[in-house]
Amino acid sequence: MKVLIVEDEPDLARSIDEYLSSEHYLCEHAPTFGEAMDKIAVFDYDCILLDISLPDGNGLKLLETLRKENKQDGVIIISAKNDLKDKVLGLQIGADDYLTKPFHLPELTARVFSIIRRKQFSNSNIIRQGELEVDLLAKTVMVQNKPVTLTKKEFDLLIYFIGNKNRVLSKSTLAEYLSGDFADMLDNHDFVYAHVKNLKKKLSDAGCEPYLKTVYGTGYKWEGN
Repeated sequence: MKVLIVEDEPDLARSIDEYLSSEHYLCEHAPTFGEAMDKIAVFDYDCILLDISLPDGNGLKLLETLRKENKQDGVIIISAKNDLKDKVLGLQIGADDYLTKPFHLPELTARVFSIIRRKQFSNSNIIRQGELEVDLLAKTVMVQNKPVTLTKKEFDLLIYFIGNKNRVLSKSTLAEYLSGDFADMLDNHDFVYAHVKNLKKKLSDAGCEPYLKTVYGTGYKWEGN
């Protein structure tokens, strides 16, 4: 699951990045309004941590842009301003939550998880499809009540597929999701094929139905109700 940190304070941004990364989130950082606008124009994020006061612009303008373009990225405003008007305006524009600095990193992480769970998985910690069960909090996968051991990237792919079920996802989209900004630097996306192949094999060997389909010449699709 991918998070964009829009924050101009380098120490705070680094602390957030390190903590969320330890919780298995893929983090990117934009220290300015301009860089953040460039990123949201190209990429989609599960959650954006948005500071209001940026050196070259107002974070609320970025939020307005997101919502005008009907992008579904979750947004948590993080700001030193504890002004009720800012909070109300941010929520009216379309922020999902508002957190005033200073804050505890575990609380921030819990709010990020809550937003992603609500937007992608109907506010549930447990995802079930047939014989497959995924626990988002424990980060475990069960097939026919037996555990399936996945690598971090395989687990991330599984969650991404399920969160985008019945949509065809290209290799380039998956590469960008797994690698962020580094995807553009890669010569090819063979590593995506390898991770998907391993994920499909592990699920199949465990007795899982073939929900993950290859759409030849296009990408992959997770089929489900």
